[in-house]
Amino acid sequence: MAMTDSPSSWSRVIILVDMNCFFAAVEQKDNPQWRNKPVAVTNGVQGTTIITSSYEARYYGVKTGMHLREARQLCPELIQAASRPHRYVEISTAIMASLEKVTPDIEVYSVDEAFLDVTHCQSLLGSPLTIGQLVKTLVMDVSGLACSVGVSGDKTTAKYAAKLHKPDGLTLIHPDESEAVLAPQLVTELSGINKGTARFLAQYGVFRCGDMKNIPISIPAKRFGNLGRRIWLMAQGKDPAPIETNVKPPKTIGHGKVMPPKTCDLATILIYFQHMSEKVATRLRRHQLKGDLFYIGLKTKDGWLQTRAKASFATDDGKTIFYLCHQFVTQNWLGQSVWQVQVTALNLHSEQQTDLFADDSSVAQRSQLNNAIDEINQRYGEFTILPSRLLDRSEMPNVIAPSWKPFGHRKTI
Repeated sequence: MAMTDSPSSWSRVIILVDMNCFFAAVEQKDNPQWRNKPVAVTNGVQGTTIITSSYEARYYGVKTGMHLREARQLCPELIQAASRPHRYVEISTAIMASLEKVTPDIEVYSVDEAFLDVTHCQSLLGSPLTIGQLVKTLVMDVSGLACSVGVSGDKTTAKYAAKLHKPDGLTLIHPDESEAVLAPQLVTELSGINKGTARFLAQYGVFRCGDMKNIPISIPAKRFGNLGRRIWLMAQGKDPAPIETNVKPPKTIGHGKVMPPKTCDLATILIYFQHMSEKVATRLRRHQLKGDLFYIGLKTKDGWLQTRAKASFATDDGKTIFYLCHQFVTQNWLGQSVWQVQVTALNLHSEQQTDLFADDSSVAQRSQLNNAIDEINQRYGEFTILPSRLLDRSEMPNVIAPSWKPFGHRKTI
């Protein structure tokens, strides 16, 4: 399974590159005194929840999502590192660019993972094993970081292979052996099969991948549609999913932020809403988009207070979006403690639509002001120029979205 290679070309070769404990590894690289020591990355100095941790910390049982206080009980020597999203994005972008030297058929799966289809590279670069070794060398050369690489004939099996020999592994699973290798594994070992899906499959006697072929494909297909068909094939080492090289046009653009627990102060809530409104507006302008429908949400102990607020005309102005948020808070919030805010533009327009009844001169002036602010902030840093209320905004760093890409509308934190 692990390091056998065939002299003949494979009909399909998919590689999954997985950066090991990426954020923590970057911190250890940039802070040599932390190397080979337990490091936990939190969302800023004030962050109390662990985003990720180094392998040295994981040895003591430190896990993602664990409270820092609990982690220190397991590992008193734990080093807290405040996350630096811009640094992680910088290194990830360099890594992804280097992988394009191997093949143009690359799917950036997240900030620390990428799929490569190297099927057509075999005659030029060599066997799947040779190409896998080349990928590891490229990543090390450009970033100074080790990665784990899985090589197989489909995306799911390649991803499974990559996690078998961390933190610096290279694992091959020949396409002809994929079904046999996956058969004894629990279905939850495969990416994309969560506990809820597993509970549904268990009703039909499917607990391990090898059980899947005992049920007709129609059973998961009827419940999950095309995803169900894919799951049925995935478990048998035949994932049909192609490498997605294109970023689809945005359907929504949104930002959310976790607040200090049990926040009950109206001024603080409004600061967070204005912060998110300005971030959404900035991204809309960056991609020449406007929105006239906005999801606005406020998470409380009893769940989400939420609405879909309709603007009188399509807008990319943070002031207008925040006005909708202010209305929402005034009409719906009753003073209960809150944990999180969310603002999302839902109905996006590429055309420059304006309100027929608005003062055209005021709209034009506002647009000119926003454009000038964008130019300054792009040159000198986010929120170099900002609404006065945001001087008191949270010092917690931004976060990298799970769907981050090094290009297009998803190139954002």
